[in-house]
Amino acid sequence: MPRLSVVIPFRDESPSLAPLHEELARVLDALPFACEILFVDDASSDDGPLVVAGLAARDPRIRLLALSPHSGQSAALEAGFRAARGELVAILDADLQNDPADLPGLLAALADADCVCGVRQARRDRLSARIASRIANGVRRRVLGDAISDIGCSLRVVRRAYLERLPMFRGAHRFLPVLLAQGGARIVERPVHHRPRRYGRSKYGIWMRLRVVWADLVGVAWLARRRMRYEVKELGPLSPRA
Repeated sequence: MPRLSVVIPFRDESPSLAPLHEELARVLDALPFACEILFVDDASSDDGPLVVAGLAARDPRIRLLALSPHSGQSAALEAGFRAARGELVAILDADLQNDPADLPGLLAALADADCVCGVRQARRDRLSARIASRIANGVRRRVLGDAISDIGCSLRVVRRAYLERLPMFRGAHRFLPVLLAQGGARIVERPVHHRPRRYGRSKYGIWMRLRVVWADLVGVAWLARRRMRYEVKELGPLSPRA
């Protein structure tokens, strides 16, 4: 049984999948426990699933999940979380901007946390993406009062027990650390590398990114206000009153 499950959602990322697996395999080979890799295909229109199938024929750690129809990144992550067998789950983008070599450091930081989030150093995104991220982060922190400095960084590791009770919805991937913290998870952040996108283009433009964040932010704020907090104690037999 694997201890670590690496969940990688992808859609039309065919050129990056083999290089990503090569880097990730070297990292996992050096870990002292068993791992699995869950590639989750969100209805790709390219040959990405065939690429992963070919990789799986050589690496038995790989599992390929396929969504139908195209359902978005949150759905792909949820499918990966539900299928994961490890007690620890790592999340990694498929576009090669995350560096798999950062995973051991994040895993080590779990000794004092339930979720370790990467904070991108020297971001290599376009200026418009950095502006959108800065605006969205500022507004989110003001509305929700959280202290997550780089919620847009997908590279993170989490104890699966917290993912099992996570309220998932369309757009939830943008707020995972906040939702985990609302569920009682201890969150810490660690610096990670960030690399330029090697293939293709980002699927999120600045105005699309900001527009959907506003709507999702309202939903997350509502969930925070409506969350039930209580303790339960099981009592033994009660003595009858005299």
